[in-house]
Amino acid sequence: MGDAPLPELEAVLDGGAWDVGAAFEGCPAPPGVRLGRDVCYVVLAVLFNQEDALLLVQEAKPECRGRWYLPAGRVERGEAVLAALRREVREESGLDCEPVTLLALEERGPAWIRFAFLARATGGTLKTLQEADSESLQATWWPGDPRSLPLRSPDILPLLELAARYRRSPAHPPTLPRELPCSPLCLRLLLPFSNAAGELWLLLATGGTPHLPVVACGTSRSELRAGLRPPLLRLLRERLAWEPQPAALGLLGLQHSPGDSGDSDGVCFNVLLSVPPDSRRERPPEPRDPALRWWPVRDERLRGRVLRRLGATVPVRS
Repeated sequence: MGDAPLPELEAVLDGGAWDVGAAFEGCPAPPGVRLGRDVCYVVLAVLFNQEDALLLVQEAKPECRGRWYLPAGRVERGEAVLAALRREVREESGLDCEPVTLLALEERGPAWIRFAFLARATGGTLKTLQEADSESLQATWWPGDPRSLPLRSPDILPLLELAARYRRSPAHPPTLPRELPCSPLCLRLLLPFSNAAGELWLLLATGGTPHLPVVACGTSRSELRAGLRPPLLRLLRERLAWEPQPAALGLLGLQHSPGDSGDSDGVCFNVLLSVPPDSRRERPPEPRDPALRWWPVRDERLRGRVLRRLGATVPVRS
């Protein structure tokens, strides 16, 4: 297998975590990000009961008071993403829950990222109007079409469709954040190239020990607001001289470990850029950057795992 980073590949394909280290492609190690200063992380939960009724909460905020929405809220400083999910569901609905899987990653630039989860209730009692507070007025298991209610926003409807499809037939393995420190906001890229003959290559970075390329989402606030895709596009255009079309971005996993102090609120998103086989090329494009190279995947088991993952990732929605 040569000098391919097999343990890292196995971990990423399994939805696991791998140390980011200090090797960022195309730039020095970027500064860490902090919640409230550089980034905002939001959690949202989709829960159904045994009768397939949907958990909804009635908003207490003045700007949307009385309207209905899914349990959602911001991750707090020093809080893990899953801890934030459990807290928000408990505060807004009165229920305890456990996450099942990430349904979607939504971003408006890394300055605002929402983690939408499918979860299940494990205890507690529904909040009533008598228990109304600043978090919510009440919660209910809604058995009908949520569009018949005055919703805070229709942006939850696509997430409900994703949840319904996942419950019928999971489109990807259960995917949950793994706890591993990461100071900046960055993307670890799994980029396969295949040709009409079915041969497969993966892009590797060769600075030090060969590894999957890691790109920073930004080193300034303006860059952070630009989104998750621009760093990947720059890598393809500037360092590979390649603009594959179309290319779908999916999430394989993510790693985050909160810190109580210092710049330690970063996340590493392990992403797969899915590119259709290129009938015009027999081999992948030659990198402009000598620190990048293509590695041919000849092991059939690993090749099969990569190909199966092409259609089995958490959607990234911008």
